[in-house]
Amino acid sequence: MYRTALRNVLAHKGRLLMTALAVMLGTAFVAGTMVFSDTFDKAMRDSNSKSYSDVSVQVVDYAAGSRASAKEQSESGSAKLTDATVQQLAALPGAAGARGVVSGFTGVADHNGNLIGQSWSARGANFAPGPDGKDARYPMAEGQGPTNGKEIALDRRTADKGGYKVGDTVRVAATGPVIEAKLTGIFTTDNPVVSSGGTLTLFDRATAQELLLEPGRYSSIVLTAKPGTTEDALLAQVKPTVPSGQHFDTETGEQLKAEEQRMIADGTKTLRTVLLAFAGISLFVGIFIIANTFTMLVAQRTKELALLRAIGASRKQVTRSVLAEALVIGAVSAVAGLVAGVGIGAGLQSLVGSLNENMPSASLVIKPVTIVVTLVVGIKVTVLSALLPAMRASRIAPVAAMSSGDQPASQKSLMVRNVIGSVLAAGGLALIGYGASTGNDSGRMPVALGAFLALIGVFVLLPLLSRPVIALIGPVLRKLAGTPGKLAQQNAVRNPRRTAATAAALTIGLTLVSGLTVMGASVSGAIDKAITSSMKADYLVGAAEGMGLSDKVPGEIAGAPGVVASSPMTESYWELNGVTKAITGLNADSFDQLAQIKLISGSTAALGKGQLLVDQNVATRFNVTTGSTVTVDFRDGSTGQLTVGGVYEKGGMLGPAVLANGEVAKHNPKAHISDVLVKGKDGATGALKQSLKDATGANPVIEVKSKQDVRDQFSQAITVVLNIMYGLLAMSVLVAILGVINTLAMSVFERKREIGMLRAIGLDRRGIKRMVRLESVVISVFGAGIGLLLGCFIAWAIIGTLKSSLAGLTTVLPYGQLALFLGLAGLVGLVAALWPARRASRLDILESIKTD
Repeated sequence: MYRTALRNVLAHKGRLLMTALAVMLGTAFVAGTMVFSDTFDKAMRDSNSKSYSDVSVQVVDYAAGSRASAKEQSESGSAKLTDATVQQLAALPGAAGARGVVSGFTGVADHNGNLIGQSWSARGANFAPGPDGKDARYPMAEGQGPTNGKEIALDRRTADKGGYKVGDTVRVAATGPVIEAKLTGIFTTDNPVVSSGGTLTLFDRATAQELLLEPGRYSSIVLTAKPGTTEDALLAQVKPTVPSGQHFDTETGEQLKAEEQRMIADGTKTLRTVLLAFAGISLFVGIFIIANTFTMLVAQRTKELALLRAIGASRKQVTRSVLAEALVIGAVSAVAGLVAGVGIGAGLQSLVGSLNENMPSASLVIKPVTIVVTLVVGIKVTVLSALLPAMRASRIAPVAAMSSGDQPASQKSLMVRNVIGSVLAAGGLALIGYGASTGNDSGRMPVALGAFLALIGVFVLLPLLSRPVIALIGPVLRKLAGTPGKLAQQNAVRNPRRTAATAAALTIGLTLVSGLTVMGASVSGAIDKAITSSMKADYLVGAAEGMGLSDKVPGEIAGAPGVVASSPMTESYWELNGVTKAITGLNADSFDQLAQIKLISGSTAALGKGQLLVDQNVATRFNVTTGSTVTVDFRDGSTGQLTVGGVYEKGGMLGPAVLANGEVAKHNPKAHISDVLVKGKDGATGALKQSLKDATGANPVIEVKSKQDVRDQFSQAITVVLNIMYGLLAMSVLVAILGVINTLAMSVFERKREIGMLRAIGLDRRGIKRMVRLESVVISVFGAGIGLLLGCFIAWAIIGTLKSSLAGLTTVLPYGQLALFLGLAGLVGLVAALWPARRASRLDILESIKTD
């Protein structure tokens, strides 16, 4: 029986080619993901292995610097790392020395005024020379370190990118005015910021503190231990000396290394999980192709299998023979997938390198577990997919060897299938509806479970759905294509199981694609509405990457030509009635010119009286209305009360509570400035935009955005995410296309006699081609249409669970894109049918008619 199985594989290798390709693609995706993630993990670990080589203990102030969040800054209080802290720590018995470190965002402009590199990886630090005038962290390759506020040093890569040499004037900026400084030195470093493609600018200590933090303040302090003192022992001495505050963290060098390695491992694990999830989708799609292929092969070999039963083969032997075929195909395909996966891993590494030339790289890592997992997955998926067809093969009665046709499908089995499918689909849809109705996070689990059940239920019901749905387009096909169209429609519904299995692969892909698209459009619309509906200002001036602005910027903006009103938008976190809430600060005298809110009660004039405006959620939670008072715990340690001057609808860019900047400054004089709102004399004009840029010294890290720019920024971010998802789903769509090709090609072989008869009674080759192509298009559009409907419904439910997190979120159906997806599905069906249609049209009439 096993020799028979092997002969069958060799005899049907052409028909099994697409199945083998589907398995190979799925396993290649798995192997490529594992190879790439292991290689990337090794490269990142090697790149960061020296990050803390000179650190015994490090004390970090997370509230220091422009990258600190408004909440961290609000919670910092008066506790800071200062020169006194450095001296205190240096005097500890186990400390050989202590070094204050200043770190923060610093952008470097090239000769054209554009930012070098990406803003998220642009850093500045202090040059801390020893008695010899050198800083061991940053050995100078050329020149010397900076000694005053008019000098800087750059890392070698940044200097080369900008075309700078020692002695040149370089324009740099943090989140305030641009500084023109002389380049006194170019250094080399193994700092991860630089090795990963970022820029690093060195200032003298006083300048670094003034620009990046505040005079006398450090972002961290690094200690080295005396010989004979362990890191843990030094840590025990340091902890009692560190200022109190949740924003301080003290760790040993070994702990920092371990934490960094853990973060790299977690990041790589997340990347691997995401990629493997999409590889799993491809394999799931492949299951339908494999099962469909073996089902058709079993149907075509009914007489052969019945003869085997007649001459003594048992049911188990027949089952095993079919499974043995699957085992051979799975093993060969998995090996091919492993080889292709190594190529995919190398390709992904090259792609990442091309996107960021400084991204660390390493030689390909192919672990034994990668080989084992790839082979096991490929073989198991193939064998398990062939299990049901194998069981059906074992049930073929020996008497079928004397039959002149295929065994008819059992109507009873279809009825059982429809009942099971109906129960699953109904239960899934009910769970989805319930989860969506909750309107909050608690509905996410019911929606997830319901989506899974509904998807399985719809797959089970596809044979039942195929007949009425495809029948709807029958008149259209007959009108457009005549007899070939009528035949195509009849062929598509002749075998509902096969049609369903072929369409299911596309249903999966289109469910995911349409669901993502609807969610993207809905979230984009909600964010657009939330941001721009409350923005009356013509321009929003802010720092790149959402960092805070220097307190000098609002004054520069206010003095720019063409500006009639402006206000810094500040963020603070205070406790209202014992609950921490974000407080947005705006100037009371210009509020109505720059922002708008939908008031339920009260007036914006209350801001000028030092009163607080709160949204509906805050008002409901604290049971307050206009005229009520709330107790406030300010971050400076004082406590007071504020009168509620108005209640407004939730949503928009202003957050849960609004207060005049003048009142904010009384308790938080250095509040985090997120943006500056600007109203122009003549509205949003190019002249005003240029005026605002000039006012900030053409700062390469400060962005001037109109309403449309804000919309485009959010839309672009969502589009990038969707494009990445589409790219990852492309593999499953490709596997689905192979399924359509495979089904049609085998169907043509199965219907050779029928095609020969059609040719004999007058249907020409063009008509045969048209019939096969239309059948493919019908099946593809059917599968895609079901997927679109299911995807939109699931997206609607997920959006329902997000409404509590994102105000104004409603379901938006991008009809144009959905129609495009449906059209592309039809095109996929057309392309997939080219080879089977050509093959069908070239069949010899007489040989086809006498086919047994």
